[in-house]
Amino acid sequence: MVSNAPIRLILASGSPARRELLTRYGYAFEVRPARVEEPTEAGHGDPRSYVQEIAWMKVAAVAATVNDGVVLAADTVGWCDGRPVLKPDDEGDARRILRMLGGRHHELWTGVCLWRQPDGLQLAWQEMSRVHMKAMSDAELDDYIRTRQWVGCSGAYAIKEEGDPLLTVDGSVTNVVGLPMESLGKYLPMLG
Repeated sequence: MVSNAPIRLILASGSPARRELLTRYGYAFEVRPARVEEPTEAGHGDPRSYVQEIAWMKVAAVAATVNDGVVLAADTVGWCDGRPVLKPDDEGDARRILRMLGGRHHELWTGVCLWRQPDGLQLAWQEMSRVHMKAMSDAELDDYIRTRQWVGCSGAYAIKEEGDPLLTVDGSVTNVVGLPMESLGKYLPMLG
């Protein structure tokens, strides 16, 4: 039996970007960040498994504390040369990552998990967008590092959804932000 009541949605993330996307797209939700240790290296050779494993760890941690509702978790990572491009540790690491990505394409993967309680039904998918980053001069790189937009971001960048001067995206831009809203809008109603 399907209920007509609105879905109680719980975001298992402290990500400001994911909160902003959900709010902008009109979702009502609660925030319960998952407190899980994310790996610092890929345990497998493919990005699909990597993001899905982390997203599932997050959703499982929060779903265990929810009696009724749908828990949403996601994990986003850049992927280049067969390896994850993780969040930079500091300015020097951000500079290294941005130089590596500059002037070339890389993949940006997001794994998404929805877990409905109390019945435990789960829905998971992964989405990939191809991103091209403009090569930056030393002065441009210095300016970008000063903005601190790279802090806490896989690939050491935060995309501007419209008119980003550094990034061109083939695929979902919201996926690059951290949550593919187009596919979420398609799959979330299946759990309602």
